[in-house]
Amino acid sequence: MASAFTHAFTAFTIGKLLPGHSLGWKTLCLGMFCAAMPDLDVVSFKLGIPYEHMFGHRGITHSIAFAALTALVIKGIFYRKVAWTSHLGIFLLSFFFLSTVSHAVLDAMTTGGKGVAIYAPFDNSRHFLPWRFIKVSPIQMSDFFGEWGKRVLISEFKYVWIPCMTALILSIPFRYVFRNKS
Repeated sequence: MASAFTHAFTAFTIGKLLPGHSLGWKTLCLGMFCAAMPDLDVVSFKLGIPYEHMFGHRGITHSIAFAALTALVIKGIFYRKVAWTSHLGIFLLSFFFLSTVSHAVLDAMTTGGKGVAIYAPFDNSRHFLPWRFIKVSPIQMSDFFGEWGKRVLISEFKYVWIPCMTALILSIPFRYVFRNKS
């Protein structure tokens, strides 16, 4: 898995790059939560659920279906007054979906693990992307504060943070023009 920091920063980047609305901190923080939340499945290890099981690590919580359900739940709880089919409603659903599914995409680019069950619950087979250059983050927090964690952060900075920051910087003039046209 990629680190929670990188998952959150990816959601922040998605929120800033999506055209249509300027996101407040509440929405951005919810998106960052959505992006990191799939790794709550590590509790499956404590429950004795095997990694390969649909409810194991990188199972159903890393799927497109889970991302869609998460978007519906987060929008429904935190934005009840926003109509589902309104421009803002669809925008929020899109942002929360993309933030959540970005987790699976990043994990599918890591150098470790057994892949991501992106199509669960319909298919529990695990998949990686052809580009696997992000060092896999340790599950144990104590392992993160050492040489392994350092290698992970360098890898994530190089392959995720720099591209995200570049996209954010390059988008500034477009966001400025778009904001002034509305």
